Amino acid sequence: MVSIRPRQSVAAGPAVEGSNEYTIHTDNLFDSYKKAFVSNISVTVDKTSGLIKKVFERSDSIQNSMRIGDVNLGGLFIMPGFVDAHAHIFLHPYTERSSLEQERDESLVERVIRSTNHTRVALLAGYTTYSRDLGTEGVQTADTNVRDAINRGIIPGPRLFVATDPISSTGTYDMRGENRLGGTILPNLTDAADGVDGCRQAVRRRLGLGADLIKVYGDYRRRALRFPPNGTPIKFLPGDINKSNPSIQAYTMEEMVALADEAKRGQCAIAAHCQTNEAAAMAAKAGFTSVEHLPIPSEDTLLAFKEHNTIFVPTLSVWADPSAAFQYKEVAALTKKAYDMGIQLACGGDTGGFPAHGESALELELIVEAGVPVEEAMSACMLGGWKACGGDLTGYRFGYLGEGWCADIVGLASDPRKDKKAFRNVDFVMKDAKIWKSGGNVVGMI
Repeated sequence: MVSIRPRQSVAAGPAVEGSNEYTIHTDNLFDSYKKAFVSNISVTVDKTSGLIKKVFERSDSIQNSMRIGDVNLGGLFIMPGFVDAHAHIFLHPYTERSSLEQERDESLVERVIRSTNHTRVALLAGYTTYSRDLGTEGVQTADTNVRDAINRGIIPGPRLFVATDPISSTGTYDMRGENRLGGTILPNLTDAADGVDGCRQAVRRRLGLGADLIKVYGDYRRRALRFPPNGTPIKFLPGDINKSNPSIQAYTMEEMVALADEAKRGQCAIAAHCQTNEAAAMAAKAGFTSVEHLPIPSEDTLLAFKEHNTIFVPTLSVWADPSAAFQYKEVAALTKKAYDMGIQLACGGDTGGFPAHGESALELELIVEAGVPVEEAMSACMLGGWKACGGDLTGYRFGYLGEGWCADIVGLASDPRKDKKAFRNVDFVMKDAKIWKSGGNVVGMI
């Protein structure tokens, strides 16, 4: 379908002297708590605090309500800024270059420059928060520096909550090469930790280095070098390469409990990468905030998520990739089942390696395509993303347009209830009361 962008208007004349407030007037606004669009709502924002000062229902038309400095977003579909709950700012699509080559061969300078491009296009796509940048994939704590550059106003980008290096048991999530004896040195991908005390120390170490939250590998293909997946193919595998190099649990229950408890003590969220039901159920029972990926959750695992209020981030974008498409329908159906059971979802596409930065809307589209009602999917993206990040533990409130919440506002040029591609048709973007895109045009950046 063809969408015609309405023209936003700003009331003419000089701004009121000394005023740091202005009002956004809307006729279609999405309430992420009610999971419904409401009419004739205006939102007053404060440029100094970056927060919403007031939300109110108008008794008059937009035109009659406009004051100097106000913004007319009538005709657009207004909502809180999008939240990507699983992203990697230093990665670009694996179809361009494999993860091994990116992590091993791209310089720190190149990867940081790429990350500034990635955060820019993410913001312009309406993603005002990357609620979890879940691992730098080889550049240690550089994500804290990019976060701080955004927070200091040096570069534009989403609000970042970063994990620095993820935690894994020894040998679980590593770069694997066959030429260590030849002197090849590969970058570390994780903070290796073993035993209850070692796990507690690793969480403390991550937080001390500036992490906002913790990521843990609950399992991974630890024995991949038994049948190396790269190079000359192994001739006689005991099954296909995935069955020959299965994901193996990384931690005992005692270690998982220690990781979750130490994160709680540190007042932050904790996420678990899981491909196996055993690891995912352990993470839920241990008190992890969320579980990432888990393509084929069992009934027992989903019940554990439900019982322990574990957020499920299915990363459907990963399973929709051609390399994993053989099981996508089953994965999507089980995501819908999780929703039907009342399990909290959040939207994160493993952005960077799978959907490119700026294309995070794919995950929202896939959640809807899986059968989750569009308003529910939107709320999962917005409020679910905030909850996955730790909710009030973050020190911020985002994902809802209410008094005291971050003034993050996105305007779509078409109705997402009718247009499947509406989430890509971003006309207006505000973050922290600052407008970055208006009328489909970039504002305040090159």
